[in-house]
Amino acid sequence: MAVLARPVRAVVDDPAATVLDLQAKIRSMQGVDLGETRLPTSPAIAGLLPDGALVGGQSYQLSGSTALLQAALAGPSLAGAWCAVVGMPDFGLEAAAAAGIDLERLVLVPHPGEKWWQVVSALVETMTAIAVHPPEIPGAGDLARLQGKLRTHDAVLLVDRDWPGARAALTVRGRRTAGLGEGWGLLTERELDVVARGRGGTRTGTVRLVDGELATVEPALEHAPVSIGQATGTRG
Repeated sequence: MAVLARPVRAVVDDPAATVLDLQAKIRSMQGVDLGETRLPTSPAIAGLLPDGALVGGQSYQLSGSTALLQAALAGPSLAGAWCAVVGMPDFGLEAAAAAGIDLERLVLVPHPGEKWWQVVSALVETMTAIAVHPPEIPGAGDLARLQGKLRTHDAVLLVDRDWPGARAALTVRGRRTAGLGEGWGLLTERELDVVARGRGGTRTGTVRLVDGELATVEPALEHAPVSIGQATGTRG
């Protein structure tokens, strides 16, 4: 499923963000296997991904923050792709628009019920990026069939829970806010400390949201290789 890339809205006027952007571009040229498709990816998370970009045909585990899921959807959406959100009734449209998601090309299925699996499977055939909060992990056979569909359609699955076979697992481990006083004020800025585990090791970085828009404040740091384990976190 091909999409046309155009510039992603992000703050890149500080040295740290510029370094992160350059690192992501280098990894995006070197880290993806032949035959795999790189999807347009927001610089806010590109440096945290093992390939420097979202890769079509793959699933990603994102835990601890709806804002992190919105950051992942923003790149494909801004590039003109259709996106979907399944099983997330609290997914805020105002925050999504501020993150850069085009609401005119966003499909919401907030209450799929027991048929969530069939809904996701059908959306993979028509959507470039699908975010889902599944109530359970499907069996091995269903997972294999879904993975085959993702590869066939060059779609990407963003899962809000532990997920077998994920290309990378991104988890929010800390957060800071600015603008709020004791019972007064507006939330103007948030920082999310993110740990990303995937092939090639572990990366840590900080994603900043200023008035809802995505920005990066420091490059992702790489650590020794580890396998993707159980990733959990609190929502925010």
